[in-house]
Amino acid sequence: MYLLYFFCSRQHDLCFSLVYFGFLVIHWDLRIICISASSLIWLLHDLLLLVIRLNLLYKEYLITSMGEAPAFFADSLLGDFPNGVDLKSKGHKTAISIGSKIYVIGGADHDSTAVIGVQIFEKSSGEWINPTVLGTKPKVSNGHSAVLLNGDRILVIKGNSKSDECFWFLEVGTPFIREQEKTYGNEVVAWSKGVLGNVEKPIVISGPSGVGKGTLISELMKEFPSMFGFSVSHTTRAPREKEQNGFHYHFSDSSVMEREIKDGKFLEFASVHGNLYGTSVEAVEVVADAGKRCILDIDVQGARSVRASSLEAIFIFISPPSFEELEKRLRARATETEEQIQKRLRNARAELEQGKSSGLFDHILVNDDLESCYENLKNILGLTEGVKTAHKTYPELVDLPVEHLVSKIDQKILINCGAGEYEKASDSMYVLDLSLVKGGAPGRTRGLNLFVTNPSTDRVNDENQLS
Repeated sequence: MYLLYFFCSRQHDLCFSLVYFGFLVIHWDLRIICISASSLIWLLHDLLLLVIRLNLLYKEYLITSMGEAPAFFADSLLGDFPNGVDLKSKGHKTAISIGSKIYVIGGADHDSTAVIGVQIFEKSSGEWINPTVLGTKPKVSNGHSAVLLNGDRILVIKGNSKSDECFWFLEVGTPFIREQEKTYGNEVVAWSKGVLGNVEKPIVISGPSGVGKGTLISELMKEFPSMFGFSVSHTTRAPREKEQNGFHYHFSDSSVMEREIKDGKFLEFASVHGNLYGTSVEAVEVVADAGKRCILDIDVQGARSVRASSLEAIFIFISPPSFEELEKRLRARATETEEQIQKRLRNARAELEQGKSSGLFDHILVNDDLESCYENLKNILGLTEGVKTAHKTYPELVDLPVEHLVSKIDQKILINCGAGEYEKASDSMYVLDLSLVKGGAPGRTRGLNLFVTNPSTDRVNDENQLS
């Protein structure tokens, strides 16, 4: 009975197909004597379309009858369509098939009704899975489309959104996801917000205490005040007098920081005197969002953790001319006891060995003369004479409607917004270029470029680049 009810609920599709099939039979009966080869080909073509339509309706019935399943549209069932391309946004849910799994994207998240939910349908077992979802989740929209990219991530384009909020990546098989699945022991997916345009790579500067890296960084900030910014570290220790949350540190509870470390939200962390200290992915992204180049002043162990993350950075190690000179500089401070000096020297010896021999750092600068070392640092960072401010171009924002069509060609996504009331041709066609994307979960995915197409030639013009 349920099967009959299901098909009846799709009567506008099914009845049309059956009536058309009846017409084909009559057509065959009337033309059977004088039928031509071309007529036979068209008849077989129409019969094949009927079979496909019935097959899709039957698939929809099977999945819906499993329980907890969304009401799929026929063109959202991707078992017969490669990569989920040429899909029209149909409202709240889409589905992408990858191997034995169907990723259902849309509707409310099982933890929050305000963000887009994700479910996995395992085709081999017929079971539904609620995966662990990491990253900042996109807010629910009136509709979206989805495109499979490289088999390990899905591009989700939110309708009724501006271009700085509509592109999101759902990672399903990236190295970050595989690592998190080992930690959690179950299915994991992660969201990453897509950002138009690119930013300069962050700079990781390491070196033993007393080597002068703090002075070098201060000189950079003084000469190029609008180009560089510091990430604000997290800590679980209590704030000291006059320390402000979000300015000196992000002060956090131990349980919260430990959970975020487990979720992969930290580039590096360490326990110092019973308190956790660390640099979060979000702290670095906030600096990039402000149009500045982030500087991370961390130890060698922290640099090793950042190198193992998804963050692309320039790694610079500052070395003294000799160990004896380093000891001389530490003692010249006259601010520490002999015990503290000896501890710093032991740590410095270990850091010098690791920094010079591990291949961890892209550049090693010997600070035998502060002025020449500083000039070498500027050369590495491409800071030529006369460049004092960052050249930041903000992309033009465009609105994408709920109703849109997407197609994938190599690393480019064609977005056709010319449906319904959107009839202005100059505003209806965009090309999203993903060939230069960088980053990913648990941070942003940057390097997206958006172009408007020429409606009269269907060509993408570089002059019409929006990002």
